[in-house]
Amino acid sequence: MLSDCCLKLLLLELERLDVEVIKAKLGDVTLSFNPDKTDVKKIELLFSNLGFGIIQDKEKALVEEIKRVVVELVHYTTFNAMVRNSDFIVSRFDKSYQHLTTLFTRHEHITLEKYIILQRIEKVKDLLQADELSLSEIAYMMGYSSVQYLSTQFKQITGYSVTEYKLLPEKERQGIRLGDNIATTE
Repeated sequence: MLSDCCLKLLLLELERLDVEVIKAKLGDVTLSFNPDKTDVKKIELLFSNLGFGIIQDKEKALVEEIKRVVVELVHYTTFNAMVRNSDFIVSRFDKSYQHLTTLFTRHEHITLEKYIILQRIEKVKDLLQADELSLSEIAYMMGYSSVQYLSTQFKQITGYSVTEYKLLPEKERQGIRLGDNIATTE
């Protein structure tokens, strides 16, 4: 679930099925229901019809939460170069960074640091497309130590220099990856 509209629609549909919602936020829904009154298959079908998956595995749910925190860090907060990514992520969980990165890599087959870099580059693409800031301002805003470092990482990830990317008629975007519209249940 990537928008409030998705969440509101899901909540309305769950209410129709007489399912109590214990907790509801983007990408995370905890439900309670009487199996004698509500068929689990109906709930699963509802989620499927709305394009959401259900995660019941605690580790997978934690990985999805890590993704949400990374997206929040990169896309929705004012980036603070003084706060390390690891410190920001650890502050959200009661687990060590080592544990979180190991778990993330095991389930996603990509390191957490690489995932953060990919998200940062997607944000840079967004800022480039908006064409409101200079590359120097973008580098500073995104916590890069220099324009050169940003340019080098951008080229490594996208295959394009920043200038080449700006000239593309159709910009290649990966979007914000939070799993496949995943909701969690307990």
